[in-house]
Amino acid sequence: MAGSGNRPPAMVPAKGVYMMKDIQRLREFYGIPITPPSDPANVMFTKGSLPTMRLLTAACKYHPEKLEELSREFWMRAWSRDEDIVEPQSFQEVCTKVGLSADDTQALISKTKDQEIKDTLKETTQKALDLGAFGAPLIVAHVNGEPHTFFGSDRFLLLAHLLGVEWQGPLRSQNSKL
Repeated sequence: MAGSGNRPPAMVPAKGVYMMKDIQRLREFYGIPITPPSDPANVMFTKGSLPTMRLLTAACKYHPEKLEELSREFWMRAWSRDEDIVEPQSFQEVCTKVGLSADDTQALISKTKDQEIKDTLKETTQKALDLGAFGAPLIVAHVNGEPHTFFGSDRFLLLAHLLGVEWQGPLRSQNSKL
C-alpha cells in the first residue's frame, strides 16, 4: 500500500466500518472462518507483516512445497484465531504445524535476515507495483504471454471468465445458494 500511495481502509473511517460488515457477510455466506483481529491497527500497522513476508520469501526458495501451507496457516492465525504472525515463536509454531523439522525451521528463520531474501522480497514487491498493485490480494494471470491483474477476492468470477472456465466458488457445496 505504501509503494502505491494507497491508504488502508482503517484510514478512511466509512470504508473501515463497511469492510468490517463485509467480513461478517463473507464469513456467513461462504462459511469461512474469518474474524478481524481484536486490535487491527496493532496487527496491520504497528506489527505489520514484513517478518512474515520474509519468512514466506525464504520458504519459496528453500521449501516451495510448504509455501501454500505456511501462507494458509499464517492467514488462519491472523484472520481466524487472532494470533501473532511476526514473532519468532509464532514462526516456530507455524513451521512445526506444517511439518518442517526443527532444524529446517531454524534455518528458515535465520534466512529471513539474509540480504538475498530481503532483496528478493523488495523485487517481488516492485514487480507487483509495476503491475499496478495497490493492495492485497492481487492476482496475476498470464494468458497468451500477457499479464492480467485482478484485485480483490471478489474477482474470481472475472478470472474464470478470462480463463474460459466455470467459476464454482470457494466451497462447491455452497453453490446451490448462489
